[in-house]
Amino acid sequence: MTQLVEQLNPIQEQRFILPGRHGWQQFKALQTLLAEVPGIRLSYLDGYVELMTIGEEHELIKSVLAILLGLYFLEKQIEFIPVGSATREAESKGTSFEPDESYYIGEKKEHPDLAIEVAISSGSTNKLERYKRFCISEVWFWENNQLFLYRLREKEYEPISRSEFLPELETSLLVRCVLMSSKLEAMTEFLKAIRQK
Repeated sequence: MTQLVEQLNPIQEQRFILPGRHGWQQFKALQTLLAEVPGIRLSYLDGYVELMTIGEEHELIKSVLAILLGLYFLEKQIEFIPVGSATREAESKGTSFEPDESYYIGEKKEHPDLAIEVAISSGSTNKLERYKRFCISEVWFWENNQLFLYRLREKEYEPISRSEFLPELETSLLVRCVLMSSKLEAMTEFLKAIRQK
């Protein structure tokens, strides 16, 4: 395991699924073993363990998304509770994972209303399945410099064009501002645009 971790590049995001299936106790032992290794994130789904390194690009996009959403909540006076990448896990649900950002909209409930995941490199596990097991109503995925939104309806996620929690927020504006090289200019442009609505 130590050799595998050493092979992972800490600068760029990389994903690796451990071969074979692993029980919950094996996963928890692995989690304990890697707890002191910086920049490594573990997730679990139905016996499959995924390791991911967190690079600067991932953290940059995640952070800018959180800043812009914070500005949006403030400007629109929407009450929210940010809970970041708090671990969601339950042996009975067969999963453990950390969203990059997550929020309760309004008041705290059993599970967050909105979760955001930034994927710089593609993973091969079904990420929506993890969120579904915790009944997270809305999930946003940042992939290939685009934002894909999904809403849980009955028992499956469906793609949506705009957030049902934040219907006035234009995702194209959010994406454009995240990709701007100057983050100060991005915040200024974002605020200007949402104030015109």
